[in-house]
Amino acid sequence: MPTLYSLWIVGRNGGLLYSRDFVQLPPIEFNDKLRLASSWFGMCGISAQLSPVPDSSGIQLMQADTFDLHSFHTLTGTTFMLLTEPHTPDAAELLRTTVYELYCDYVLKNPFHEMDQVIKSELFDQNLVERCQAINRRWGVGA
Repeated sequence: MPTLYSLWIVGRNGGLLYSRDFVQLPPIEFNDKLRLASSWFGMCGISAQLSPVPDSSGIQLMQADTFDLHSFHTLTGTTFMLLTEPHTPDAAELLRTTVYELYCDYVLKNPFHEMDQVIKSELFDQNLVERCQAINRRWGVGA
């Protein structure tokens, strides 16, 4: 059954700005999350430079046996990383539409938020969790 596991948002300098799990996962310490996020950010940057296609945004999907890592890179350099169960339908589209729209509405339009600051918007967090949990329930996860 498809499942959304977690979302991480990485700033344009590789710092972890936001992380949220949507299902119970084995705990990862915050320093390990920082290290993983910055490593992924670096690999995406290197892959964009190595790509034979001009203006490549880098890695968009990494598939493993137990998870898929979908990545969406914005024009401002912010990277959205969504961990899902393998072969989860429309996960890339979910990042580009639902998650990015919520980010724009509740984070970027907040006059007190500055780029590359940790995201502390309760409205963003609440709406994101509600939407992702609704998607997981629709798929029969955590019902």
